Amino acid sequence: MSAPADGDDRERNPWIRHRREVVYENAWIEVWHDEVTRPDGEAGVYGVVHPRTHAVGVVAIDDADRVLLVGQYRYTLGRYSWEIPEGGVPPNEGPLEGAQRELAEETGYAAASWREILRFSLSNSVTDETGTLFLAEELTAGVAHPEATEELDVRLVAFDECLAMAKRGELFDSITQLGLFRLALERGTPA
Repeated sequence: MSAPADGDDRERNPWIRHRREVVYENAWIEVWHDEVTRPDGEAGVYGVVHPRTHAVGVVAIDDADRVLLVGQYRYTLGRYSWEIPEGGVPPNEGPLEGAQRELAEETGYAAASWREILRFSLSNSVTDETGTLFLAEELTAGVAHPEATEELDVRLVAFDECLAMAKRGELFDSITQLGLFRLALERGTPA
């Protein structure tokens, strides 16, 4: 593939939306049905899942290089999942504040040191969901206050073991994998 010529508009949208209709909504998401002209010039439709929040995840690491994991049953998957603390940030809250809130709610922990490590989009063929990952260090334990819909377990697992668990498919949550592998890359740790 050759390089684009100077002046090419890489932001040009080859899709033309003619009509958008909300076909489903609840407190967390909207589902849009769009009537479009596709890049090939043909008429088509596109379905978009639009979360009402921005996703955040927190790789919280203690002084012994252990990662804080949260376990819960994921209804959508029909299985139990170990993950980093994560959740949704409403439009009136910044990503860092939301990440700090999620860490405290789900685990009871607070962190003195915070650093953004990655921005991402999830399943961008069907959703416009975006997110931000943070590294949290210098942890202090406290009391968790999960939402009434969450039944959570919390444990600390060595960073290297978390990487091994992800490689074995035991940590299959994409936000968790993104955070762990991003830190492994930073550290020069073989992922």
